Amino acid sequence: MTLGLLSISWQVIVDSIGLGAVYALMAVGIGLVFGVLRLVNFAYGQLVMAGAYALAFASEWDLPLVVGIAFCFAVVIGLSLIMDVVVFRPLRAQSPAVMLVATFAVAFLLQSIALLAFGPLGKAASSLGSLNRPVTVGDVDIRKITIVAIIVAGICLLLLVLLLERTTMGLHMRAAAMDFRTARLLGVRADRVIGSAVLISALLAATVSVILTVQNPLVTPDFALRDTIVVLAGVVVGGMNRLLTATMGGFAIGFVSGILGGALPSDQSQYLPSFLFGLVILVLLVRPNGLFARGPGPVERV
Repeated sequence: MTLGLLSISWQVIVDSIGLGAVYALMAVGIGLVFGVLRLVNFAYGQLVMAGAYALAFASEWDLPLVVGIAFCFAVVIGLSLIMDVVVFRPLRAQSPAVMLVATFAVAFLLQSIALLAFGPLGKAASSLGSLNRPVTVGDVDIRKITIVAIIVAGICLLLLVLLLERTTMGLHMRAAAMDFRTARLLGVRADRVIGSAVLISALLAATVSVILTVQNPLVTPDFALRDTIVVLAGVVVGGMNRLLTATMGGFAIGFVSGILGGALPSDQSQYLPSFLFGLVILVLLVRPNGLFARGPGPVERV
């Protein structure tokens, strides 16, 4: 069964929603750190890559599934905290341009280390391969990982909203996002707030690692690199000034990417990035503040 002039099937729509859910999780992780630190972390994809390698080694060592996932989370959280302490914390007082260059340097450093340590051919992470099996609903084969991605994304977003709206730490994070200096003068502990944002972002990155390795079991040094670039574009398109708009932008660009991929003939799939980023440019020309932004002026970022 297909829809519309582009002959888009229900199968493509379901897969696009699943991809949008994964990209929304990535957008939350990126947007949360930006909201508190004003830092666009280009090394976020390398955190996802590190978690994927952890899952690959867990599969190679025949570790139990739960242990392998725990290993993935430990690697991503540890690496994220090291990045914050060694690189980002000493540079917090510097200009955004310096911080931006630092994230680029960290990203390419981690990718080069992975290339030297593990080689270009990659490793297989097959422990969760059973989640790639489909569940048939009518004429649509829905992969179990798509269902898991949608449910996990919904739960994570709900928990994050509850954290930001109902807890003292969430209040401090929102205050820091609006005016960091004033928040510190009012007693908000900067290191605690930033550490919490980094930790939550790392938890989301590890979750994305698990989902993406199910969808693509071959882990290479550029694993999740393209996804990160697309999500960053989605965050900008949605509006970086608020976590909600950034998340909506991540979901939107994932959904549109899936739709365009399904609409294009298989022999023309290489043109997908051109269509996608051309559409991003058009959106920004019309809505430079973001597709979901409420208007100009300062707004709450978290």
